[in-house]
Amino acid sequence: MSKANSTGTRQRADEQAQGSAHGAAGDRLSTAPREERPDTGAAVPAMGVIGWVRWFWRQLTSMRVALILLFLLSLGAIPGSLIPQTSVDDMKVQAFKDQHTTLTPIYEKLQLFDVYSSVWFSAIYILLFVSLIGCIVPRTGQFVGQLRSRPPGAPKRLTRLPAYTTWRTEAEPEAVREAALAVLRKRRFRTHGVGDAVAAEKGYLREAGNLVFHIALIVMLLAFASGQLFKSEGGKLVVEGDGFSNTLTQYDDFKSGSLYDSDSLAPFSFVLDDFVGTYEKSGPQRGTPRTFEARVTYTEGAEGAERKGVIKVNEPLVVDGTKVYLIAHGYAPVVTVRDGSGKVVSKTAVPLLPIDNNITSSGAIKVMDGYKDKKGVKTQLGFKAFFVPTFAGHGKGQMFSQFPGLDFPVLALSAYQGSLGVDSGLAQNVYQLDTSKMKEFKDKDGELLKKMLMPGEKLDLPDGAGSITFDGVEEWASFQVSQQPGTGWALIGAIAAIAGLAGSLFIQRRRVWVRAVRGADGVTVVEMAGLGRSESAKLPEELGDLAAALVTTAPVEPEKPAESASTATATSIDVDADGPDATNEAGSRPVHPAEAPAEGAEK
Repeated sequence: MSKANSTGTRQRADEQAQGSAHGAAGDRLSTAPREERPDTGAAVPAMGVIGWVRWFWRQLTSMRVALILLFLLSLGAIPGSLIPQTSVDDMKVQAFKDQHTTLTPIYEKLQLFDVYSSVWFSAIYILLFVSLIGCIVPRTGQFVGQLRSRPPGAPKRLTRLPAYTTWRTEAEPEAVREAALAVLRKRRFRTHGVGDAVAAEKGYLREAGNLVFHIALIVMLLAFASGQLFKSEGGKLVVEGDGFSNTLTQYDDFKSGSLYDSDSLAPFSFVLDDFVGTYEKSGPQRGTPRTFEARVTYTEGAEGAERKGVIKVNEPLVVDGTKVYLIAHGYAPVVTVRDGSGKVVSKTAVPLLPIDNNITSSGAIKVMDGYKDKKGVKTQLGFKAFFVPTFAGHGKGQMFSQFPGLDFPVLALSAYQGSLGVDSGLAQNVYQLDTSKMKEFKDKDGELLKKMLMPGEKLDLPDGAGSITFDGVEEWASFQVSQQPGTGWALIGAIAAIAGLAGSLFIQRRRVWVRAVRGADGVTVVEMAGLGRSESAKLPEELGDLAAALVTTAPVEPEKPAESASTATATSIDVDADGPDATNEAGSRPVHPAEAPAEGAEK
């Protein structure tokens, strides 16, 4: 008994040892991923600086991070379109700050009034730029390698592919392969023969479109960056008959990029000959502009010939790469100011700023030099002006214009004398009158002297202090002179990005193999299969077209009597033994060439 027990124990031990040995061998042969567990006594090695740099670079150049940065850039541009920007309009920014005293400190800390030059927007911009370059460079190398390589050889079992067809023909295998090369090359496939099969591939423009899209994004980023760094933009209000020369001293306001050189201003000048504005007279669109254009005479260069031009809304005048836009229009009453002796002190057209769509306008008329009071003392005059091109008439409501055209112009003035404050050295708004150091002219009732004037009428100042006459009305136009390099490249980049994106979305990369071998019965068996890099319902259809084209050279073998046909089928390859309604291993039914449309036939 003890001997038997010891023998059984020894057998069980041998079996366990053998089982453990087989288990170890099985683990070595297994294809399942193994979990590498470090020894508990050994510390995990640190990545180090180089390891972290590599990890960060891989993350930055991944497509996922590029899409996230592009999304963040789009989100970052939203505040720039909703919140007034200092680079666009200082006056709107100041008005926003005055109205939102609580939000202003927060917006200033977040740089929301200068979004496109802020630190956070620039950081996203630069990271996206680096990410795109890091993504394009390796993919370009891979694409070049793909262009230089040949399509891979045919798989051993073509029946596994999603699109498949086969037939038997009396043509020689070599003739079938030659015909297949010709048909595929005619369809612009890259082809070559590999053993008993022909390999072909098409659709390389898909990856090319992807690369073009990414390169176009870089071009657009560079174009926008150069446009911001080297741009210049200024505004100028010009009254009819006056002109403008493209120099810094001529601008009413001027802004430029951080790398802009003022010496690069294009030399040109123009004179506003006439502003033409017509408006709808009646109906629901009454007052809507119908004609809105500035007719100018301009010269290019210091000694260029004079040319006539017309500037319309969204149709700028382009001179030497600089664009002159028409952005606003208004009226400038022509007034003549005389002193007590009747001497003309000032005669000028004074532009007033519109405050509504009917061009009700307000402003100030300032006489800074040449005026003396009745005692011969030099002083200054100021008039608050309110102008309406179409007055409704006395007793018909407030004094607001009823129509933007000059149908019934009226100028309302109120008069002051004293110091205008222009000698203090501080900047002053030319359209506002500072009356803190001025005295009101009084009428006979002791009230502020004011009067409504029609063209040809005048306002007499009390005590023989002089007069002001409303002579007529001129029109003015406001222009924006803009020089922004890179706009052409930005347009080219945008068009290329759309074309590249369309190519990457709609071009399908696919491979086709044609195998022609001689069967056991001496008849050539032709197999044709296709594989697309992405799912497409057109792949079987295209394979059917190719098969129909190849059948003209390698026609289907005529049907034989039932007995011989069954014998031949039994000795042929497996794909014919399943019958005409069988499906291949990918789950699709083989397309017989007889069922495929003829080449050129309507699908």
